[in-house]
Amino acid sequence: MINVNVTSKSYSRILVPVDGSGPSKNAAYYGISLAEKYNAKLIVLNVDNLRSLKKTFSSFITAPTYGTEDMERKKEEMQKFLDDILKIGEESSVEVKIQIIEDSGSVIHAILKYAENEKTDLIIVGTRGHSKVKKLLLGSVAEGVVTYAHCAVLVVK
Repeated sequence: MINVNVTSKSYSRILVPVDGSGPSKNAAYYGISLAEKYNAKLIVLNVDNLRSLKKTFSSFITAPTYGTEDMERKKEEMQKFLDDILKIGEESSVEVKIQIIEDSGSVIHAILKYAENEKTDLIIVGTRGHSKVKKLLLGSVAEGVVTYAHCAVLVVK
């Protein structure tokens, strides 16, 4: 039997991918708490693939303003959430880096690539996000991150 002392594990770079959903907000708050405990840097990542997808497929959309108001509202809500995370991090003396990346491909791939490039040693994800397709146990993004991540992954409800 292998004896692993998890209490001695320390994290220096924690990544929390967020989409503004309740579980991703819980993951971000949990990330702040762990970053404070381990004196780690917290990276909050938002993969914006809606805007990229709209640009990619704009020639197929008959009305050029289709979804623009909804996208702008979601963008404003996300910015407010990210500002709240920065404020809470500052109050907790946690170094928080906010990163928004556009990617018209797989959100999972974008998260994993970013995590590897930033040499994160822990990824904290919410159980499921804004996807309309529900899984029984995990959201598809959380499941993909858990399956393919190069580092430890913590899933938060």
